[in-house]
Amino acid sequence: MKIAIIADPELPVPPLLYGGIERIIAMLANGYVNLGYEVSLFAHADSKTAAKLFAYTGKTSRRFSDILQNSFLINKELLSHRYDIIHSFGRLIYLLPQLPLSVPKLMSYQREPTISQVKKAKKISRSNSLAFTGCSAYISNQILPYAPAYPIFNGVDLAFYHFNNEISADAPLVFLGRIEPIKGTHTAIQVALATKKKLVIAGNIPNEYINYFEQEIKPHLSDEITYIGAVNDEQKNNILGSALALLMPIEWDEPFGIVMAEAMACGTPVIGFYRGSVPEVIISGVNGFRCNTLEEMIVAVKSIGTIDRKTVREDAAQRFSSHVIINQYLDLYSKLINSEDFNS
Repeated sequence: MKIAIIADPELPVPPLLYGGIERIIAMLANGYVNLGYEVSLFAHADSKTAAKLFAYTGKTSRRFSDILQNSFLINKELLSHRYDIIHSFGRLIYLLPQLPLSVPKLMSYQREPTISQVKKAKKISRSNSLAFTGCSAYISNQILPYAPAYPIFNGVDLAFYHFNNEISADAPLVFLGRIEPIKGTHTAIQVALATKKKLVIAGNIPNEYINYFEQEIKPHLSDEITYIGAVNDEQKNNILGSALALLMPIEWDEPFGIVMAEAMACGTPVIGFYRGSVPEVIISGVNGFRCNTLEEMIVAVKSIGTIDRKTVREDAAQRFSSHVIINQYLDLYSKLINSEDFNS
């Protein structure tokens, strides 16, 4: 099977720090190559991959001139050589020249889909040559009324994330993510204060939320509540593995939240608000707790000792391991390639 994978140009594959989508692309591209498939990856010039890299010259997906440069690179290759399937995690516009053609195309959404674009792409595309995935049923179900759509979770390499069955008696809670209101960093602090638990806050601060950090987060920092900045993969592994629980007090509909799978791979349970994909990822009483309010999250922290960390790791292996996710995508590729609809 010859596979083309399209990323957006902003971050390398994999990213050095933040960049959940790019981590998934790296996992798939390298996994496919290790299984003997021929893979071409269209991505940032600094990407490190086992696939054949086609490096973008355009730096963003927002500037029209960059979009044109990158589209030319992608479609020059795709129109010159035969691919069995084209799998895009990038902007839908990159697929535009391919839509009328019979080659199977899979568009994967790791964010809220723009339904108007889905409808237009489906209308332009050759009959049944285009399908979609969402990183959760929360995402794919939004697309399903208008086009074929399948839920496939994001995954992690279990060999990298070390299972930690024993944690210290004073293990901290952890918040790991962008420091901004919709991620709920301020709520994590309230939970830590109410439960008298230590809290480690890690993640980047977007420029537009520096005032939020200065006003809502920084005044609470102490020996018990610490901010350690953005972290790399090794640091993340250590932080999550030594945590009592990961807090996900989100105030938006998170499409997936790969940090949940990363924590669970370490055996660390997750406590999250009942929004977006959280109800699909967290099984209350098994790998964490789902909550609706601050008060419920406080109670969940006090009940976290009832969660078996070994069970958390086992659930991660069954649902979020790179092996499982890679095979789910490969099965879908075969379905699309071998379907009569996709070859008509």
